Amino acid sequence: MNEITLKLTIEEVNLILNALGEQPFAQVHQLVAKVQTQGSNQLQGGEVEPISEEKAKPD
Repeated sequence: MNEITLKLTIEEVNLILNALGEQPFAQVHQLVAKVQTQGSNQLQGGEVEPISEEKAKPD
């Protein structure tokens, strides 16, 4: 699989995560987890505002 690297601000990443949170959970939960994991690893313990559980739950 081809991969790309993006450089985004924390605010931009949170905006993407919030938009993903509006989508059906079953379709995006793995992508949300991947973004959060990679972001946390890059910040090495810095605070990342995770997407809320309420937004991530399916309707």
